[in-house]
Amino acid sequence: MSRARIGVEIAIVLGLSLGLSALYSVVNILVRLTRDTPLSEQTATLNASRSPLPWADFSYQVLGIVQGLVPVALVIFLLWSSAQPRLGKLGLDGTRWASDGLAGVGLAALIGIPGLGVYLVGRELDLTVNVIPTALNTYWWTVPMLIALAMKAGIVEEIIAVGYLFARLREMAVPVWAIIVLQAFLRGTYHLYQGFGAFVGNVAMGLVFGFIYARTGRLAPLIIGHAVIDTVVFVGYPLTADLFGNFSES
Repeated sequence: MSRARIGVEIAIVLGLSLGLSALYSVVNILVRLTRDTPLSEQTATLNASRSPLPWADFSYQVLGIVQGLVPVALVIFLLWSSAQPRLGKLGLDGTRWASDGLAGVGLAALIGIPGLGVYLVGRELDLTVNVIPTALNTYWWTVPMLIALAMKAGIVEEIIAVGYLFARLREMAVPVWAIIVLQAFLRGTYHLYQGFGAFVGNVAMGLVFGFIYARTGRLAPLIIGHAVIDTVVFVGYPLTADLFGNFSES
């Protein structure tokens, strides 16, 4: 394809997914800055209930996951290869799941622990809002749903922001270092609604993930690592909140 056609395709894919989220996030942080309340006293809820009716809430959550994965399906369709490995352009070949899984867990530890520190420092400096990972009502399906939401986040962000952008921007002869910076900046921007601390932290995460992908060409460890981080945060938050709540009451 010509560079112009690739550029249009990238604009469409991002316009249906992370690019649009980035624009919403920019507007959101501008709105937050107009308020009299400091950023550290404002709140952002990542996963909230959408209905008081359990079956309706479940349905809305599932539909939200499906909607988020549609752009991923589009990317897979666009980059599907007639020869093995079918998704080689995305850095996915399904041949080393054990090593990819271990690498993903290692990445989760490498990124997750410093990320918590960046969040806490951002709160202290009034650069980051109070992030509530989940406010879902408690049902039998709550924990599985949180895990599914974490997996969706890992799949969407890593396949589109890393795998897809690397594949297409390389075809446009964009230098690798520029691709790493661009995808990291995109990652930071669509998290900007959480504050400037989250922007910095996610740019740093994007630089690390982009560098690793450029060196290894394997996307699965990034997806797994991202999903593990979000699973720990999403599932661990209500458990920790209950634990501290019970501790304070005693």
